[in-house]
Amino acid sequence: MHGLWFSVWLPAMTPAPARRLAALDGLRLVAALFVSLYHFTGYRPGVLDAWGESREAAFPELHLLGQYGWLGVELFFMISGFVICMSSWGRTPGAFFRSRVTRLFPAYWAAILITTVVVTIWPVVRGHLRYSDILLNFSMMQQGLGARSVDAVYWTLWSEGLFYLLFSFAIWRGLTLKRAIVFGYGWLIAATLAEQSGVPLLKTFLQPNYAPFFVAGIALYLIYRFGSDVLLWGLLGLSYVLAVYWTDSSVRHFNGRFDVDMRPVVGAALVTGFFVVLTVIALGYTSRIQWGWLTTAGALTYPFYLLHENVGWTVIYGLRDFAPPLVILAAVIAIMLVAAYLLHRLIEKPLARVLKVKLEQASAGLGRQDRFARPSSAPVSSKIPAPAAPVSSKIQTPAAASKIPEPREAPEDTLVLPRVRD
Repeated sequence: MHGLWFSVWLPAMTPAPARRLAALDGLRLVAALFVSLYHFTGYRPGVLDAWGESREAAFPELHLLGQYGWLGVELFFMISGFVICMSSWGRTPGAFFRSRVTRLFPAYWAAILITTVVVTIWPVVRGHLRYSDILLNFSMMQQGLGARSVDAVYWTLWSEGLFYLLFSFAIWRGLTLKRAIVFGYGWLIAATLAEQSGVPLLKTFLQPNYAPFFVAGIALYLIYRFGSDVLLWGLLGLSYVLAVYWTDSSVRHFNGRFDVDMRPVVGAALVTGFFVVLTVIALGYTSRIQWGWLTTAGALTYPFYLLHENVGWTVIYGLRDFAPPLVILAAVIAIMLVAAYLLHRLIEKPLARVLKVKLEQASAGLGRQDRFARPSSAPVSSKIPAPAAPVSSKIQTPAAASKIPEPREAPEDTLVLPRVRD
């Protein structure tokens, strides 16, 4: 019945041809730069530590935009939903796991080492870290244990990881349009129920405040791949209203926590803009944009994001007395982009290749023989012995019985032990 219902709604959808979405790569960089603008100009505690003065004094006008830069994370989550759904199509859960590990960990490990060295040598904006926290950071699980991150931006990787874990259930038996739609609606409903339940574990796992952004990206990719229909637009619409609700809630929370005066309507307008831009991309209106530099920009986004906060604040602290704040700001962003490029080319790509090979080898060897297993009992031969000759019903005399020959042992009746390997 359910299959028939879906077939009525989804009769003529044909997958769109695969192509590189260069505009999406460019949008990634925009999101990363927006987050960096928040940390460098709009985040009150960080600006005070790095610049030595309030954000209002350092950036009288720019801080009014920069204070909304944290919404770049929500844009990241929308892009992630789009890209993860796209890259998971036709993959097994094992292949999905390997692709995520090779994508996230090489640059992340390098960023941990670089940031640790910088803040240890120049602890001007962040104090020294405990060695146990640094080691735990390499697992990407510090957020779940309440430990300190080497860089505060790492919290988003915990949210990404939870999304991957949830989405692995959708691809367990192979990702299809129907399964992706059911997953999207199911997650939004379950996340809302989790918020109402007040159970911390459910709220952590289902992420009510971020689920709408991930699901919106999934819905937009399905529209891009299969075309429009009422179920997909309904999923996108539900994601949108929930995203606006949670953005309003976050703005009010930040206003109280950091003593700022952001307007919820501005946050809602920015989120609406994110939905509009990604919808334009999903509908194919940017397909002619294939500029090569956008692909490079997309590749720099992740290492830039990982490096920019603590390292960027440290550089600002060292340069702040040599030029006006706007000049220093532009210089630091440029320095962070160059650092991200070097990390990507010299560390991330080579390490990702090695890690991919090692993970594939390990996966292929999961069924290998246990070297320490004790030999199992030898199986009994499956051959059925030939039936014995019928015994004559004639009563034999003792003399005749003594003349019956002893039976010969046939090879089929023997239990042959298998040869044990040296």
